[in-house]
Amino acid sequence: MNHTLTRQLSEFLKQESLPPAFRTTLVRYYLPLAEWLFRSAEGPSTPVIGINGAQGSGKSTMSALLKLVLESKYHWRVAVVSIDDLYLTHAERAGLARSVHPLLQTRGVPGTHDVTLGLSIINQLKTLEKGQLLHLPRFNKATDDRFHPDEWDTITGPVDLILFEGWCVGAQAVNPEELTQPLNQLEAEEDKQGIWRSYVNQQLQGAYRQLFGQIDYLIFLQVPDFDSVKNWRLEQEQKLAEKFKGEATGLMNTQEIERFIQHYERLTRQSLEDLPDQADVLLKLDRDHQVTDVIYQNPVKSATP
Repeated sequence: MNHTLTRQLSEFLKQESLPPAFRTTLVRYYLPLAEWLFRSAEGPSTPVIGINGAQGSGKSTMSALLKLVLESKYHWRVAVVSIDDLYLTHAERAGLARSVHPLLQTRGVPGTHDVTLGLSIINQLKTLEKGQLLHLPRFNKATDDRFHPDEWDTITGPVDLILFEGWCVGAQAVNPEELTQPLNQLEAEEDKQGIWRSYVNQQLQGAYRQLFGQIDYLIFLQVPDFDSVKNWRLEQEQKLAEKFKGEATGLMNTQEIERFIQHYERLTRQSLEDLPDQADVLLKLDRDHQVTDVIYQNPVKSATP
């Protein structure tokens, strides 16, 4: 690593309050992954890299690190698009809750994102010319609503790589028969007729297929089990509470998070079963968030350790 990149990475680790041990993960796994992306994704068109991982698995940290390395070491301009920033507004989800099912008020599952906006953003990023500006939407989880456009991020073209990250990025629909039996208390008590989970599945069959069809390579952060997800989500909420303090109105307590996480359970378990074989890159995590192994599914693309 050059001195500039070394300094930038040190500042990043400090800024994100990452433990000293994370530096080993950075050198052993993330730097080779950045190199793999540079060698595999280079081409005439702007590639889209999907990053899927359950809540708290480190998608945002990985995306920020890959952006930093690719821009500093390889002089690429990288755009990061989070599916969380594509959530429908609070009012729009309230409309879905009235017209389709009350559970759609809660952000998260397919059907609660603005897919049209996502497709537009990705397509504009791919064709952004030198000097052109593009505003990227941002969602405020603390208030459970979209930031005002004046607070959106901006990026200047051209863009060499798009990192598209999110907990359900790349997920696929299942046979409707698999939705018959409720999976948890939320489905059993609040979706007795299966209307909500069927709607989510239909969204994956429809509009989301086109959105996820933009992905050229998929990276999957494989968490050890679903039980870890709840613990990590609790950690995330605690950090949000510390960051926003008395300003936040949309933060949740432990009981609310336990209910909230059940919205994600079915699709998270499905991804843990399906995506390890489908991803181009598989990173295995332990219960302490640590990467324990990385598997490049295509040997031809494999990065140098």
